[in-house]
Amino acid sequence: MSQAAALPDVIRDFERVDAKVVEQAAQFPSSILADVAGRRGALSGRIAPLAPTMKFAGPALTVELRPGDNLMIHAALALAKPGDVIVVDGKGDLGSALMGEIMCQQAVALGVAAVVIDGAVRDSVAICELGLPMYAAGLNPNGPTKFVPGRLNHPVSVGGVSVHPGDLVVGDADGVTVIERAKAAAMLPLAAKKVADETQRIADIKSRKALRPAWLDGALRAAGVIKEGETL
Repeated sequence: MSQAAALPDVIRDFERVDAKVVEQAAQFPSSILADVAGRRGALSGRIAPLAPTMKFAGPALTVELRPGDNLMIHAALALAKPGDVIVVDGKGDLGSALMGEIMCQQAVALGVAAVVIDGAVRDSVAICELGLPMYAAGLNPNGPTKFVPGRLNHPVSVGGVSVHPGDLVVGDADGVTVIERAKAAAMLPLAAKKVADETQRIADIKSRKALRPAWLDGALRAAGVIKEGETL
């Protein structure tokens, strides 16, 4: 039997992205982190915050479940540590809510940093008032079942992105970006440089020093839109 086949459905212990990396990553927009990570890792835009003011950063605690059943989210809450981000592969199903106010109250009491669900939730007003960063694919008043087995802390696919337990997850008004745990620290100086570059670019636009990007003509030539030596 292979090692993968021998893994239990519930993995209790896993290596989380370093807390110092999480603290620094929280300073950057999700878009900046997605850019420096190779313009990948951003979840589908259908997974959005319940309120645009919501933001978070933390290590992923991954949940795989059957559509419409939230048994394994309850199990995840039983194992979650303060600062964890519960990331749920709900298969994109919107037929019933996987979490509501009561579970979110529990998550806040446990110190969970955020919840990201590729599925539906309910009690959205109460969740927003509670302040738990909740990102979901939609809303539905229907309640879930809670008797179908699933898995905890296995790799999952959420919003078109592979997420492993312990990966860095960052969310804000634009959505959610996931960066592999082993790569996360290396992305921080790149993110700082990109922020500095973009800040300078905006300053150059406002001062009218440079109203178009320096790379534009070269890119247009490479694409065959304008000829060599020609400029807009």
